[in-house]
Amino acid sequence: MNRLQQPALFAPIIGGNYADPSVVRAGDDYYMTHSSYKLTPGLVIWHSRDLLHWTPVSAALTDYLGDVWAPDFVEHEGTYYIYFPANRSNWVVTAPHPTGPWSRPIDLGIKGIDPGHAVGPDGQRYLHLSGGYIVPLAADGLSVAGEPRHVYDGWRYPDDWVVEAYSLEGPKVTYRDGYYYLTVAVGGTAGPPTSHMAVSSRSRTPWGPWEHSPYNPIVHTVSAEERWWSKGHGSLVEGPDGRWWIVYHAYLNGFHTLGRHTLIEPIEWTEDGWFRTAGVEPIERPIGPPFVDDFAGETLGLHWQREGGKREERFRAADGALVAEGGEGGSPLLYMPAHERYEIEVDVETEGEAEGRVLLYYNDAAYFGMGVSGSGVRHFRSFKNYAAVPGGGGKASIRIRNDRHIVSFYYRFEGEPWRKYDKVIDASGFHHNTFGGFLSLRAALDAVDGRATFRRFAYTALDN
Repeated sequence: MNRLQQPALFAPIIGGNYADPSVVRAGDDYYMTHSSYKLTPGLVIWHSRDLLHWTPVSAALTDYLGDVWAPDFVEHEGTYYIYFPANRSNWVVTAPHPTGPWSRPIDLGIKGIDPGHAVGPDGQRYLHLSGGYIVPLAADGLSVAGEPRHVYDGWRYPDDWVVEAYSLEGPKVTYRDGYYYLTVAVGGTAGPPTSHMAVSSRSRTPWGPWEHSPYNPIVHTVSAEERWWSKGHGSLVEGPDGRWWIVYHAYLNGFHTLGRHTLIEPIEWTEDGWFRTAGVEPIERPIGPPFVDDFAGETLGLHWQREGGKREERFRAADGALVAEGGEGGSPLLYMPAHERYEIEVDVETEGEAEGRVLLYYNDAAYFGMGVSGSGVRHFRSFKNYAAVPGGGGKASIRIRNDRHIVSFYYRFEGEPWRKYDKVIDASGFHHNTFGGFLSLRAALDAVDGRATFRRFAYTALDN
């Protein structure tokens, strides 16, 4: 049986902070990208043949452009486009294939967020924008051809629903059987568990008039007792067997620290031309083997990102190791966890006065971890430093265990057993509703005051 014919919802299909998914089909292949915030490489592109199993294969942005949000990944007349907002404007990159090579970003010079591409009955191209606006595009899709105008008033939920705000966002357009289906997000994205949702409207043109689906909201967290919170921001995609799906994001109940995961759910089309979810029960993926990076190649994998600057400014793979140079500006090198319980482990070696750091990082004001230097190993937090345990001569192995927000620290000097450091943290508050930014608590490697070398980074998901 084809996996897409199994009567189950797989959730998530990509674990960790991969919000605002947008999927494009290229023959028998599917490609997806997400909001990448201030991370580089940005707009990482994932590949799948079945919509359930995804692998990162390239990135559309190699340079730091700013805060990159809710993209739209589309194909038009053989060219692939990603439209996205950043730096108070909207941008586009193009490529002959979904994996690239991608062009330099082109500034469209229009405000608004969450662009959604559409082609009208006359061939005119448009972008839908948040708030119900639409703007015409030039024939090549690389500039605007008019002013934004308001064409859409979204479906309204009842006044007594517990939501964060109305916030009409994330317009995505699907053309099917003579209708333009506009799928949008309303309700706010991170507040109460029942805030976010995906709703649908349809029209014979990209500019309306619109009628709202009788099945709204299509996707919505009804109760805080559910496993997935703040479900919303949906995109439709047709599977290889002709079955349709909605891809969206959501928080795992009680784990805002992991950010918004990517989920998928089957939909069915009704006789009168609307769609609704198929009413199946979610099942979880089994926990896979540990992920190990021996830094064997000459370039860093796409699972490593950096905030606010290119990775290569301070980090490089060399001779089976990661070499980090201490410097000013930008974040550590970041890795995205995907589970409620996990461990990271890595070998660290430093030179001179340098300190190699293994940490969990939300932003430059909220982080904690372990440092290795010639003085030994020590625990630190963004607001406090602790005394070093002497030993190791600038070398040690570090292990950090996050057990449902309770974080413990371990160290081992060469030839000695593992020891537990006498500090434990409750990290449950390290998330957007505390600090803002829609970020997540990521594993990280860094160096200060010199050079540090890291070998054999391992991420292990623990049984729940």
